[in-house]
Order: sequence, then structure tokens, then C-alpha cells
Amino acid sequence: MDAVRIENLSKNYDSLKALDGVDLTIAEGAFFALLGPNGAGKSTLINILAGLTRATSGQAAVLGHDVRKEWRQARYKLGVVPQELAYDPFFTVREMLTLQSGYFGLGDRNRAWIDELLGTLGLEEKADTTMNHLSGGMKRRVLIAQALVHCPPVVILDEPTAGVDVALREQLWEFILDLNRKGHTIILTTHYLEEAENMCEKIAILDRGKLVANASKDKLLSRYTWRQLRLQLLPESGLSLPAGLVDKQEAAPVGELLLRLHREDDHIGEVLAALEQAGIRFSDLRIHEPGLTEVYTELTGGRVHND
Repeated sequence: MDAVRIENLSKNYDSLKALDGVDLTIAEGAFFALLGPNGAGKSTLINILAGLTRATSGQAAVLGHDVRKEWRQARYKLGVVPQELAYDPFFTVREMLTLQSGYFGLGDRNRAWIDELLGTLGLEEKADTTMNHLSGGMKRRVLIAQALVHCPPVVILDEPTAGVDVALREQLWEFILDLNRKGHTIILTTHYLEEAENMCEKIAILDRGKLVANASKDKLLSRYTWRQLRLQLLPESGLSLPAGLVDKQEAAPVGELLLRLHREDDHIGEVLAALEQAGIRFSDLRIHEPGLTEVYTELTGGRVHND
């Protein structure tokens, strides 16, 4: 069974198409990235899955439960960590989690799991502190605990590390990766493309309400057949490139040589040997392999990548 199945999903706001016939499936246990520029439709799609917005047409289901017809079951299977910090400032951390637990009919029966969440997320010492006395990073941890309080098998993380310092970011990722290892399906939206590239097995990209990419990370990255070779030239270096490399040269600062090479046809060792034979001397070299940033830029035209 798919963790999430979306079929021909559309959402219109008058003449604006926030989503335009999106088809998407996410396998159980996947670590999945959903990326896209401002206004791409990511938040709209998440809100439809969470029952906060009703689609104009099409269907969406969480673990086989239609988000409209079986909304109780679908909502119970889903946990959403929102991008914005939304909380009641006068509740303590434990009270917030107990209240959230009550929404799912769990009440005091969930106390042991709440205690485990507090410990795992480093919130034990803050359990009786009101929300308005927490730092931004601690509030972010509480939002994650809230989303997990009913132990949902599918978790959506909407910009979970926005505004979070490096140390906390590493702790959060360790916790989230552990959840995924235990079988939870993780759906991530982030404007840190390196996070998506490092963490996720499969990536979908929305642009202007349409799905423009949906493939494994390796398949997306294989769209690029080139790499860049950047050389820091010595003052006594020659400047005349061998004939076979002239058309591979790209603009570079004075004192540097930048070549765009084909991954399979241009072997680095042979290129360096040809440069040496032509009298080109260098003190340093760097090879840049295209990553998700280049793929994203090509597919979205370089527009800003966060909602």
C-alpha cells in the first residue's frame, strides 16, 4: 500500500491554479522530498492531505484512506510539522502535548509515549515551562513532538530546520532518520537543497502547480552529463589550450581556467596530461560535480525555492 496516493489533484482559487492535475505516489517507509519555488503548490498539497484545504478536483489518500471521505482515519495516520511556529504561549510543553494527544482520543493512555518524546527531543527539563519562555529551537522541537504525539506512520516536515542553529539541526536530523529507520514515511519540504540531496531517496519538484519531476535522486542527478574542472594557474603558465579543449572552456576569473567536461567522454587524467603538454601549469585544481541545485535550477528556471 502507498503511504500517500494523489490522483489528478487540482486546487483553484478563482482564476489561480494552485495545483493543476498532480499525480503522485509515495511508498511506505520512504524518505521523500517535495520541492518547489514560491507559489509552486507545496503548502496547498500539504494542507489538502492534512484536511485543512479541500481540493477542487481529484483525490488524495493517506495509507488508503481518502482525506475527504475517511478524514478521521486519514488524519490519524498523518503527522504534520508546520513551517510556522504556532502555539499557545500560556501552556506548558507537557500540557501542549497532552492536549494534542486528547484530540486523537488518547488522553492519559499516551503518557508513556509523551515522556519518551520529551526525552528523545531533549525537552525533559522544559516539560513544565510555558511555551512563551522557550527559545525558537525548543519551540521547533515541541512542534515536532506535537506532530508525533499520536505516533503517526506518515510524517510531513514543512521546513523543519528553518531558523535552527547547526547543533540543533544535526540533532533533529538524527531523530528524524531514526524515525525513518523504524518504518515511518517521511515527507520533507525544505529550501536547503543539500538537505534533500543528502537525506532523501526520491524527489518530486512542483512548479506553478504542476509536477515537473518525480524520480529517484540518482535518476535526477544523472540528467547532467558534465562536470567542471577549475584550475588555479601559475604565473608562468601558458595560456593556449589544446585544440580539443578550446570549445570546453568557460568564463573564469583572471588566473583561473574553467573547463566543462563530459562525465564519460572526457577523462580527467587525459585532460590534465594534454594541458601539461601544452605548457599550462597550475597550483591547485577542483572538480565540481553537478548536484540537486543544478537540476532544480534547470527545472524551475532558477526561481526561489521556498514557500
